Amino acid sequence: MIGHTEPPKREAISKGVRRLDRVIIRFAGDSGDGMQLTGDRFTSQTASFGNDLSTLPDFPAEIRAPAGTLPGVSSFQLHFADHDILTPGDAPNVLVAMNPAALKANMGDLPRGAEIIVNTDEFTQRALAKVGYEKSPLDDGSLDAYHLHPVPLTSLTVEALKDFDLSRKEAERSRNMFALGLLSWLYHRPTEGTERFLAAKFAKKPDIAAANIAAFRAGWNFGETTEDFAVSYEVSPAAQAFPPGSYRNISGNQALSYGLITAAHQAGLPLFLGSYPITPASDILHQLSKHKNFGVRTFQAEDEIAGIGAALGAAFGGSLAVTTTSGPGVALKSETIGLAVSLELPLLIVDIQRGGPSTGLPTKTEQADLLQAMYGRNGEAPVPVIAPNTPADCFDAAVEAARIALTYRTPVFLLSDGYLANGSEPWRIPAPDELPDLHVEFTTRPNHTLDDGSEVFRPYKRDPRTLARPWAIPGTPGLEHRIGGIEKQDGTGNISYDPANHDLMVRTRQAKVDGIEVPELEADDPDHARVLVLGWGSTYGPITAAVRRLRTAGLPIAQAHLRHLNPFPPNLGEVLRAYERVVIPEMNLGQLATLVRARFLVDAHSFNQVNGMPFKAEQLAAALREAIDA
Repeated sequence: MIGHTEPPKREAISKGVRRLDRVIIRFAGDSGDGMQLTGDRFTSQTASFGNDLSTLPDFPAEIRAPAGTLPGVSSFQLHFADHDILTPGDAPNVLVAMNPAALKANMGDLPRGAEIIVNTDEFTQRALAKVGYEKSPLDDGSLDAYHLHPVPLTSLTVEALKDFDLSRKEAERSRNMFALGLLSWLYHRPTEGTERFLAAKFAKKPDIAAANIAAFRAGWNFGETTEDFAVSYEVSPAAQAFPPGSYRNISGNQALSYGLITAAHQAGLPLFLGSYPITPASDILHQLSKHKNFGVRTFQAEDEIAGIGAALGAAFGGSLAVTTTSGPGVALKSETIGLAVSLELPLLIVDIQRGGPSTGLPTKTEQADLLQAMYGRNGEAPVPVIAPNTPADCFDAAVEAARIALTYRTPVFLLSDGYLANGSEPWRIPAPDELPDLHVEFTTRPNHTLDDGSEVFRPYKRDPRTLARPWAIPGTPGLEHRIGGIEKQDGTGNISYDPANHDLMVRTRQAKVDGIEVPELEADDPDHARVLVLGWGSTYGPITAAVRRLRTAGLPIAQAHLRHLNPFPPNLGEVLRAYERVVIPEMNLGQLATLVRARFLVDAHSFNQVNGMPFKAEQLAAALREAIDA
């Protein structure tokens, strides 16, 4: 039998229970304290309970940052509710701080009256001095404005595991599970899934599995028996927030991976990923490598250039080809992306954006690659660009990117970011009949008749509607043709230096991208506002939350959000000109605003943030309120 303590019994609760409509919890500790695992497990429990939720993992770039220091703090924030929510929340109602560094790093975000659960065992004089505390904040009155719960998490965990054959250091590693058990009791979270997870995760180390489960149960039982927690809390399932269907919790990178697999299946093609590991895109490589049974081939290349080169070769060979990266990798891949433009082959370039330039902020989020995706190649090399707006939407965006690439024979940029990639939310699993048909017909016979009546293959003879060229698999008899980066002659694909032909080919490639069919932009404007807030990508959640706050306060404001950034929706100019003022919030210094001003001559006002974190809803609401009052 696993564990030395009895599993929690729900009927044993005898304390008061307070009902809440939503809660924001932040787990914080050293990067080696298991805060990401703790937050992930609490999120899974919450998803299985039926709450709507949104998460924000935040961790250092170092594999193991210096223990007990402010730069080494790792945190995981979870917002869950009995109604529809859009963001991980502006400020936590509850902070679980595993050491003084975690407390100090997060105090600035806590509202007065917040609950603070601290691991008192770690508040030693040495640990306090390391982060600049002269006196312990637990004793000097500086936390009087908060509800402080001092809990010796480390020693309680060691005591709970005293019957296990573990060293003290090994036992201490389970204190995150003790904290998870305590919070699970405090918010009435299901526990069975976490116990199954731990048993499976440590299946080859049954003693470690048993110890973690025992620590988890001990934390739950501590919450039930201690006098420090007089009440527990209930947040009812979000029964009205979701349309009928089957749901699961999903992160952005996982949803994107599933979208790629689905797109390949709907197209009847094998999926090939050529990739070099880079934060925050590596999880897509990890995820796709698990699904060889769906015809997925993953290739971890020696560098970024090799990764996209292999992917482009796979596209030539008839696969749905993908390469994943982040901003620095896009710079390295730019020459091969230009080659894909010239070859006119379907290729998905997935850019999970992060703070830059150069190495920048590997684990922090930003939207600063839009102009690089639009123009970061030599010559006139147009590439379609689309961006998901939520973690779950990464699935649909991946399918849409594949549709464009396959239909129009073009490389396509998919711009996600670290906030979406690592964040999670409930996702409704689509029914098979809801998925688009992406079936592709390869060319298998000559497609052009010469004046003498002979039939030949013209690799650049285009579909009159899409301007896509035919896709012929190498080795198909009679369809041999040249590929390469030197300019092609229209129709034949032969090498051509003719000025008129080059002008024609450049304009044709641009016309193909300009002619991509994308849905019209819908503006949400129930009150006939004079101010429009326009966003793209991951700003959707904070913008929508801010708009809701303003409308609740009686202030009219319109909202529109772009998925297709190249080409823009055909009615974008009409929508923009319908408003007196347009505000564009971006996690960059105004890249979409620059494009909008240049294209539509609209005096769009930028609201920008480049601190590596997503916008807060209240921050945006204040800025939009100023725009309304201007």
